[in-house]
Amino acid sequence: MTDAVTNGAQAKAPSGWRVAVLGGGAWGTALALAMLRAGHFVRLYARDPDTVAAIDRGENPHYLPGIAIEPGIVATSDIAAALDGANCVLAVTPAQSLRAVLAAAAGHVPSGVPLVLCAKGIERDTGALLSSIVEENLPDNPVAALSGPSFASDVARGLPTAVVVAGRDGELAADLAARFSAENLRCYSSDDLIGVEIGGALKNVFAIAAGAVTGAKLGASAQAAMVTAPAA
Repeated sequence: MTDAVTNGAQAKAPSGWRVAVLGGGAWGTALALAMLRAGHFVRLYARDPDTVAAIDRGENPHYLPGIAIEPGIVATSDIAAALDGANCVLAVTPAQSLRAVLAAAAGHVPSGVPLVLCAKGIERDTGALLSSIVEENLPDNPVAALSGPSFASDVARGLPTAVVVAGRDGELAADLAARFSAENLRCYSSDDLIGVEIGGALKNVFAIAAGAVTGAKLGASAQAAMVTAPAA
């Protein structure tokens, strides 16, 4: 992994991109705030008009209650408007909704603009990785993935967080990581797109299993063994 803040392929990249965020949930709203703090112009797409109206009023009470949304994020339920003139697209919709959202976005995403996957998972019906769905639906747009040990509420509040941006093109990943980094968001880069995607998906499986071990009162040793033991 490359530290895009201090040891990246490039120095800190210029800010001022137009970033489209697809998804008005907790993580989408948090990343919209992170992009705003990194100096970008942000448009956030949400299907629900009530969510759009709430964000315009300065809060997303259903997903991030009590956290103020700083002025500067333009929320809309028009996906074409959100994508108009975008330099980068963050896809923050749930994994099982990605294909439908990309179908709606097709024709509105400018050619060559990177699409960054910010949800974790594998498509249930096909077993496809999310990057494969992007490549199928938007073949003219490079794909990357943003992942890491992060919580939406922490990012939205501006608490210190570290994530990774991965892409097959290592230089693109480093550039994106540099552009996304801000005072309290440290972005690293990697050229292992598939590894980051699979790691993000498996993390959820391990989290459920760890919760089951805790619920069964099997102890911390059993939980550690479950997480670290090699597959049989």
